[in-house]
Amino acid sequence: MAARLDGSPAPRWLPPSVLLLLAVLFAVSPAARALRFDLESGHTKCISDEIKVDSMAVGKYQIVGPENSSPDAPLPESHRISLRVTSPYGNSMHYSENVQSGHFAFTATEAGDYLACFWAPDHKPPVTVTFEFDWKSGVTAKDWPNVAKKGQVDMMEIELRKLADTIKSIHEEMYYLREREEEMQNMNKQTNSRMGWLGFLSLGICLSVAGLQLWHLKTFFERKKLL
Repeated sequence: MAARLDGSPAPRWLPPSVLLLLAVLFAVSPAARALRFDLESGHTKCISDEIKVDSMAVGKYQIVGPENSSPDAPLPESHRISLRVTSPYGNSMHYSENVQSGHFAFTATEAGDYLACFWAPDHKPPVTVTFEFDWKSGVTAKDWPNVAKKGQVDMMEIELRKLADTIKSIHEEMYYLREREEEMQNMNKQTNSRMGWLGFLSLGICLSVAGLQLWHLKTFFERKKLL
């Protein structure tokens, strides 16, 4: 556990009962549906997600057919998108070009905001491409039905495992936020210290310039025999 900085307020930890309640609500809540976006041809749309180190991330995306079209009808050739997923330091985690659907999965090696950028090829006349994107990370990215199938365990045990992983994820998130808070406090202290030294330096320069001006005026008036 990281030591608390002197003079910094002690972090407020949630009671175990509240933590357990949050974990239960998170575990029993229905799975989030994929988000739907409209993308005009020749344009780019980016979505970011903050992911911690060693967290699993999975994503699925597919183009939705135009309105008033049959679900089984083939998509027009103009309805294609490209995707690039990059890490906080700009490393490429996934890339696909001119596709109608796809998926990706990776384990984060860098902590921070991962960026998923979609773009549609330029088309004349312009068309609007609608696509669905489902991006999960951490506990929600785990394939629990597959775990249950491979392990041959009942649903009650799966729910308990999911609950344990959720509680662990909440604890890790709290420690991560605490570390970020300490980093921000250190940065604020360094900034305040530098601003203080800059203020003293500016004051010294101003006093020096004022002294030089007085010396110059005194020398000028003595030369003119006005003093």
